[in-house]
Amino acid sequence: MATDQELFDLSQRVGERLRAAGRRLATAESCTAGWVAKALTDIPGSSQWFECGFVTYSNAAKMRDVGVAAATLAHHGAVSEATVREMAAGALRVSGADIAIAISGIAGPDGGTPAKPVGTVWFGVASRHDEAVSFLCEMQLFAGDRELIRRRSVERALQLALRVQP
Repeated sequence: MATDQELFDLSQRVGERLRAAGRRLATAESCTAGWVAKALTDIPGSSQWFECGFVTYSNAAKMRDVGVAAATLAHHGAVSEATVREMAAGALRVSGADIAIAISGIAGPDGGTPAKPVGTVWFGVASRHDEAVSFLCEMQLFAGDRELIRRRSVERALQLALRVQP
């Protein structure tokens, strides 16, 4: 589990890469409820590279704020690759940022199913280069309580941001 200092260090590395490339980042978060945005804006000078964050906890917010299709939620559910892909794409479109990180998961203690148990978290990172948008999506299954699942999700989102070419 990442400590607060480790999350700070990861956020600082993300910011350094974005600043050097002259790129801006947005977040679209569900189960982490803005924690990734908070970690990134803990870095002094983050206004140079952090655009904005969307906390889209409900399905209604996912549809209204970042344009997730009702059909996507109906067919795949909120915790799915299709949903985080649309969340990330919508965050890019609405914010005008160059990179967007999306997270949707089941932090517990309830809400899990046999197909999607507590600890299931989907991540989507969208990166705009000229008119093309590339995506990196993955699913993780984290063990632990609600706090631990959310903290591990923040850590993984920051790690994925470092994998994307700014």
